[in-house]
Amino acid sequence: MSIKNWTTENIGNLNGKNIIVTGGNSGLGFEAVKALSNKGAKVILACRNIEKGEQAKKSILEFDNKANIIVSKLDIADLDSIRQFSNQYKSDNTHLDVLINNAGIMMPPYELTKDGFESQMGTNHLGHFALTGLLLDILKKTPKSRVINVSSIAHKNGRMDFDNLLYTNGKDYTPMKAYGRSKLANLLFTFELQRFFEKNNIDCIAVGAHPGVSDTNLFNDILPNWVMSLLKPIFNFMIQPASMGALPELRAAVDLNVKGAEYYGPDGRREMKGYPIIVNPMPHAQNIDDAKKLWNASEKLTNIYYK
Repeated sequence: MSIKNWTTENIGNLNGKNIIVTGGNSGLGFEAVKALSNKGAKVILACRNIEKGEQAKKSILEFDNKANIIVSKLDIADLDSIRQFSNQYKSDNTHLDVLINNAGIMMPPYELTKDGFESQMGTNHLGHFALTGLLLDILKKTPKSRVINVSSIAHKNGRMDFDNLLYTNGKDYTPMKAYGRSKLANLLFTFELQRFFEKNNIDCIAVGAHPGVSDTNLFNDILPNWVMSLLKPIFNFMIQPASMGALPELRAAVDLNVKGAEYYGPDGRREMKGYPIIVNPMPHAQNIDDAKKLWNASEKLTNIYYK
């Protein structure tokens, strides 16, 4: 890639483009919505809490009163909500240029989604697997469309266990193990989705991205607020602002040189912070057998089959 320090200034004119950003009301998603709408895209800010979504939209409009942002209700941890959102989007729109599967949760205690999935796998992977599948027909109709899956450096420690994929009844569950598995699933899904597109001659690409270590509200689940406030000065040396953390998913979404199955992350030490470049996933994230097993399991669990 020829541009060394890629920023939002390198985003071209996006007039006429439709882009969905899940979890668009805060953190990385908010920064993505802000940057993309500023370049002329119609951005669907998809989030669980409509009030918070409208507040996010209002703050962006104060920065750019021409931003075209549609706030839509989407609980990515609820299959019924995902179906309703997908049906509404397809009813209101004729194309979808980019789907950014950004929403996620990070290291909560063991709990289940409405559909009975372990919450991190259910939210971070299965929800986005279902959303992508339900929007597949409109992605197919849109030339040069893209699906961006936001993973994490935590995928490096993730391990798949197809005998206990969802930590049934909390067996062997730890917040970090489950988070790593869900982020590994994001990449396995990305690479298998790209193979699906190529096999079926679909003019769409699947791309992975990760934000490094960024200052978002995901950290709220890890430590109490008073501990976070004490550690904030130390963290400031290690982490980057959400505006920088969003750059890898933004580059994956709009850079004209991006290719399917690429993976973008920060260029700094250990990929913790910096400008977005192509980075290398761990070898086990490229395991074709695991990717196929995860795909098949995801179809059965969500009852959404890709065709």
